[in-house]
Amino acid sequence: MAKISNRFWFMLHGWVSLPIWILFSFICLTGTVAVLSHELTWLTNPAARATNPNELPAKPVDELMLVVEKAYPNAQVMGAMTLEPYLVNAITFTDADKPYAIAYVNQYTGEIQQINEGLTFIGFMRSLHGWLLFPWQSGYSVGYYLVCSMALLMLASLITGLIVYKRFWRSFFAPKLRLTQGKKTLLSDLHKLSGVWSIWFIAIMSLTGLWYLVQAIFWHADIDIESHAPMIAAEQVPLMQAGDTQLPSANVSFTEALSLAKQRFPDFQPSYVMLPEHQRDMYHLSGSGDHIFYDQYSYSLSINPWTGEIASATSPETMTGMQTLMHIADPLHYGTLAGIWTKLIWFFFGLVLSGMSITGFMMWGLRHVRAFKQAETKDLAADMIGEAR
Repeated sequence: MAKISNRFWFMLHGWVSLPIWILFSFICLTGTVAVLSHELTWLTNPAARATNPNELPAKPVDELMLVVEKAYPNAQVMGAMTLEPYLVNAITFTDADKPYAIAYVNQYTGEIQQINEGLTFIGFMRSLHGWLLFPWQSGYSVGYYLVCSMALLMLASLITGLIVYKRFWRSFFAPKLRLTQGKKTLLSDLHKLSGVWSIWFIAIMSLTGLWYLVQAIFWHADIDIESHAPMIAAEQVPLMQAGDTQLPSANVSFTEALSLAKQRFPDFQPSYVMLPEHQRDMYHLSGSGDHIFYDQYSYSLSINPWTGEIASATSPETMTGMQTLMHIADPLHYGTLAGIWTKLIWFFFGLVLSGMSITGFMMWGLRHVRAFKQAETKDLAADMIGEAR
């Protein structure tokens, strides 16, 4: 079997890494910003800060929903999202003059600090990074496929880079950065040093990106990784009596539904909850528990508002392999494993990865400019020799 030359691997590494550097760098940079989008929101928007000068305990999410209902009597509250302790809770609702709005409610004081009727910075950055703001249609987005496909090139760049850079592990013990031997040498040392120290990070980004690609294919093919809760049987819904002007109220309140969730999963902390959209819909509760590698939606329950029956319940202990991958991908991709500290680590290495794409392009450009100049010199010399003859 013929041995593949190092030159081949070097050329392959360049072609899978560099010609699309603009798109790749953009995705890296937007992802890096998205990692700290919650913290940047806290810094730039005082209304999003959950200040607690009197050190009050956090109010339960059902009380915060009641705050919005009292402030907007004609509104229909749809759900709520709980974020970090230093950010307000987001209560979603619709009203006559507000087709879709988010109330920023301080969970400690119960005060509505802002009403947002547009796209939030957090949502914008996740959308920009995740699918480049391309539209979704029929369960897929071209932008989502574009972003996820970068995982294939990133993994190929990692493998070919390790093959090209012989004995790369030496950079762990004797890092080399030559500052006085020209631009080419400096860029090469920066690229290699950054790459070696980012091996673990590039591997995580590649593997989670590949999972997102698989997930996109499943969505496109209309294959459910997690089953949907069944519709409530029509006979369980009370009929409206003659002369009634209002729909019958649920027998089980949202507060009771939260209590049922706590009984089922004692360490359940609600992260995202949705109220029934119609009479045959259920309470949908998602939250986190005492599992560091799982996301904030790893516990999910659907509760019948008429009978109090838990129609479906999922936890890390009952997940399939595919469901486990689905719920550990985001914490690994965005660095939310241990709060702000792992986010800062992911942010730093995100900047390093973005810088690697730029230094790689600069090296690629310098090499091709030099090759072009050498070719011009050879052509000029050949012309001069031809004229002399």
